[in-house]
Amino acid sequence: MLNLHEHIRAFVLAVVDFFYPVFKKIMPLQTYRYAACGGFNTSLDILLFFVSYNYIFQKQTLHLPFIAISAHIAAFLAAFVVTFPTGFYLSRYVVFQETSVAKRKQLSKYFLVVLGCFFLNYIFLKIFVEVFGWYPTASKIVTTFFVVAFSYFSQKNFTFKAPAA
Repeated sequence: MLNLHEHIRAFVLAVVDFFYPVFKKIMPLQTYRYAACGGFNTSLDILLFFVSYNYIFQKQTLHLPFIAISAHIAAFLAAFVVTFPTGFYLSRYVVFQETSVAKRKQLSKYFLVVLGCFFLNYIFLKIFVEVFGWYPTASKIVTTFFVVAFSYFSQKNFTFKAPAA
């Protein structure tokens, strides 16, 4: 399994770093890697949200035995289940490699930040869709801009903080 992990990590780094020379003059490598990996994970999140909302939940409220969940919130939850582990993997092994924090501690810190992102997503989606009446996918895209900014600064300065020099 470790061998598979190293192959995946090496492949992702090779693909991401291949395009870095284009951006080298405007941003440091770590910021570029965060943007590339975050951009991939964000795109995956939006794609999964769109597919879930339109085709899995078919824009209908999900009625569970004990609660009803609106389609846009159910789609957000479905996408979250996939993008949470993907985001952690990319952050730990591609973006913030120099961290000295143990994986278990890092995962709990990552979870706390993602929990903050989760609530921001939930609140913004509720406001944009249910108060402003915007389309859910457009609301998800606008929400993403706010959440990404919060996430980047939180992950960099809290979860994957580099050891003091």
